[in-house]
Amino acid sequence: MSPRQILDYLSLGEKLKCATRHCFTTSGRQESVAEHSFQLGLLCMLLWDSCPGVEMERVLQMCILHDMGEAFTGDIPTFLKTDGQRAVEDGAVDAMVDALPPALGARWRELYREMEQQCTPESRLYKGLDKIEALIQHNFSDISTWIPLEYQLNLHYADKECAPFPALTALRELVREETVAKIEAEKALDPGIVRPVYER
Repeated sequence: MSPRQILDYLSLGEKLKCATRHCFTTSGRQESVAEHSFQLGLLCMLLWDSCPGVEMERVLQMCILHDMGEAFTGDIPTFLKTDGQRAVEDGAVDAMVDALPPALGARWRELYREMEQQCTPESRLYKGLDKIEALIQHNFSDISTWIPLEYQLNLHYADKECAPFPALTALRELVREETVAKIEAEKALDPGIVRPVYER
């Protein structure tokens, strides 16, 4: 890649520093898409030796690239994203990859194809990591930032995606335990508070 192309792509990545997600940080501000991707990459590296038979370098590449389309569309939570919005994001990613030098573009296109089709252990692990990272961040954040739906999502979301990987399943169980403790602590602080009913 030429220096100009490198800077152009970094400018897209920089937009992910500005695009905020639904989750909040421990300091009380909305997290950025780039922060989510960083934490996802860190999570991948922490599990590097815990997922035998999975090419973790490829998973890490997926973690870094997975939300690049949001440089064009901004972040839309999974539970709100429409098929039309997905099509716009997919089109933007296609155009971005088409503009890469051919060899690099082919590698990125293959990564995006795997992520979309969920056809390899690497893509399935990436998907589980992506989903569980959001739950972990919700547990890190103040419960006052949660929307009602998250009382259920934090207990049951990503179970299926984590199931094939013992290390991820164990982490999912701990996240569930911490979610229950967080909800119970909120109830203990204010027994009269009206919060969504949740099922363990």
